[in-house]
Amino acid sequence: MAGIYIHIPFCKQACNYCDFHFSTSLKMKDEFIQALIHEIELRKDMFSQETISSIYFGGGTPSLLSQNDLHVIFEKLYSSFKINSDIEITLESNPDDLSYAKIEQLKKSLINRISIGVQSFKDSDLQFMNRAHTAKEALDSVKNCQDSGFTNLNIDLIYGTPGMTDQDWLENLNTSFTLNVPHISSYALTVEKNTALYKQIQKNKLDPINEQQSIKQFEILMSEMDGNSYEQYEISNFCKANYYSKHNTSYWKRNHYLGLGPSAHSFYENSRFWNVSNNMKYIKELGEDKLPYEKEVLSLMDQYNEYVMTSLRTKWGCNINYIHDFFSFDFSNHFKLESRQYIIDKRLIEINGIYYLTTKGKLFADQIASDLFLVKH
Repeated sequence: MAGIYIHIPFCKQACNYCDFHFSTSLKMKDEFIQALIHEIELRKDMFSQETISSIYFGGGTPSLLSQNDLHVIFEKLYSSFKINSDIEITLESNPDDLSYAKIEQLKKSLINRISIGVQSFKDSDLQFMNRAHTAKEALDSVKNCQDSGFTNLNIDLIYGTPGMTDQDWLENLNTSFTLNVPHISSYALTVEKNTALYKQIQKNKLDPINEQQSIKQFEILMSEMDGNSYEQYEISNFCKANYYSKHNTSYWKRNHYLGLGPSAHSFYENSRFWNVSNNMKYIKELGEDKLPYEKEVLSLMDQYNEYVMTSLRTKWGCNINYIHDFFSFDFSNHFKLESRQYIIDKRLIEINGIYYLTTKGKLFADQIASDLFLVKH
């Protein structure tokens, strides 16, 4: 099974924390759709032996696509790939796009899962992040989707924003629980270079992110999710029974995936591919029948490090027997030696050869994974 990710590189306005590739101008949308269709044609042979189990429209803001845009893209995808009968097809959406009319259009398409970029149910947070929607629009978007028959929904929430108290965060979570959304992805606010947020902090217009505040609110997140019957199946992802994201799970289990559109990444066998992060270059190169990507062949060490990083973050854990069999004794021995102290500190637990992060360990997931990496000397 494999997945397809499609990057839609357009937004109405720029959120101050976002470092993803996008343009706030829609002038080239039609040319982009044509280039995307051509990229599918040029890359379909690579995945000709794969069955596609998930398609994910990310961005950017995919909810800016029209009904006809989606129809054209789906027509090309279904004529180019072997599509699984129970495929999961997700569309990332902004709350302000999800009017009843828009949702009814989506119902007529092949979209069967909507991921809503709520981020917060509080206007003060949304204004700080320069989001295009209001708290009321966030609430209404979820209810509109539910009223229209969409049951497979995700909402994104951000914690650790300046000024967000623990009580504010609890209220955001309780609103989510009241809505009974089956899947919630939640992330700490991070400051990436070349974002408006980074520049504001550098100029002392905003205080730096409070790491202790983020840690405390992550602890609240884990506790409240558990208390409301959500399973933490990945560090930042929580769901009700049987609502795992097929697409994201495929990433974490290192299945193959094809990335289409500007800046999209692909993974196939032992190689990674990434498309150019420039709309005009993407369109121009495909217009010349060139595939606009770079390629990296991953070394065995790279593959081991990626496996450790992704598997430890999930409920399925890191399998020492897999490391031994797929990589070598040297890799598994290194892992065992480096993990000992974390087991003593009760940040890792080992059960039948599977290593899992404990609740305490989840607070240090990146550090633990990094310490288990193999690096060239």
